[in-house]
Amino acid sequence: MNKKVELLAPAGNLEKLKMAVLYGADAVYIGGEAYGLRAYADNFSPEEMKEGVEFAHSRGRNVYLTMNIIPHNEDLEGMKEYLEFARDIGIDAVILSDPGVLSILKETVPDMKVHLSTQANNTNWKSAEFWFKQGVNRIILARELSLKEIKQITERVPGEFEVFVHGAMCISYSGRCLLSSYMAGRDSNRGFCAHPCRWKYYLVEEKRPGEYLPVFENDRGTFIFNSRDLCMIEHIPELVSAGIISMKIEGRMKSSFYVATVVRAYRQAIDAYYENPQGYVFNPEWLEEVSKASHREFTTGFYFEKPDEKGQVYNTSSYIRDYDFIGLVKSFDKASGVAEVEQRNRMFKGEEIEVVRPGGKSFKQRITGMKDADGNEIESAPHPQMTVYIPMDEEVEEYTILRRKSGSN
Repeated sequence: MNKKVELLAPAGNLEKLKMAVLYGADAVYIGGEAYGLRAYADNFSPEEMKEGVEFAHSRGRNVYLTMNIIPHNEDLEGMKEYLEFARDIGIDAVILSDPGVLSILKETVPDMKVHLSTQANNTNWKSAEFWFKQGVNRIILARELSLKEIKQITERVPGEFEVFVHGAMCISYSGRCLLSSYMAGRDSNRGFCAHPCRWKYYLVEEKRPGEYLPVFENDRGTFIFNSRDLCMIEHIPELVSAGIISMKIEGRMKSSFYVATVVRAYRQAIDAYYENPQGYVFNPEWLEEVSKASHREFTTGFYFEKPDEKGQVYNTSSYIRDYDFIGLVKSFDKASGVAEVEQRNRMFKGEEIEVVRPGGKSFKQRITGMKDADGNEIESAPHPQMTVYIPMDEEVEEYTILRRKSGSN
């Protein structure tokens, strides 16, 4: 209780990093153009990494760099130079899973902090003890652990422990999957996962090729590997009591809207808990808020018991999208009360929207008017990322989000 648990957020690009920081993350994790497990995220160029670190550090936040691939020989080329660059721009820690990468790091940038990825499958106290002896500073525990098991580890082994609390769940053990390599020729352990666990499957009997049998009494097929999304926002006290020091949100492939929405809700829940641990009461609005970001049905994963059929979604791999991200405030003129907005989804004059501010309460208002970049009155903003000017009912700031309930327009 002496130190507030860290809220760690994903940042797939520079905008997402800024959104995560402004909406309440204590730290972010990013990927460069190599060595991370999200090759299809936007990822950061060297210049963007430097700018992102400067932005986060200027606000007292940390930046962790993912280098958690399971590397082949050719992947080791250039790694020393990459680590030296990370040190020089001020990266606060490197996330890795491979002993060889750890060895290169210790030889090249010995003072760099090391976080052991969940890819290393740390599920017991003896393994944790081993890794700390190798110079690891923090261990990101496997997602297959219960809160009881986590507490047994943190009480027995001194050190920093981090856990995932929100986001997509990999069907394979702590993400070490070979399904993508086999079915699509894309190695998930080197950042190229095709997510075949989300595909539709049928059962075929050997003697009857071409005759597709439903696996779960469903003539449309079944998504037998498809997990629900993890959500632990209702269980902040239990997580803190387990002895972890960092709560991690999954999602470097997710949108800026997702990052801001989820981070903001967890920030409010964590802060409320620390303000009054004994009298803490969960606010249902926080769960409602994370539900406004694109998600699958929620689960608590392995934290309380091994998941049964309630941990899976058999009938679809689609996301639940109840809210649309329609605009992002770029600037606000206090004299006129007009915001410059970058359109992210078609919006219309007269519709009611929600305004979500990084540093204040949300509010609802109606779009009473819109002008385009040339000052012309317009009835709608149909073009992607077009600039529009909208009168606001209250003062807003840069990176304020405009959203609406899906279908409400």
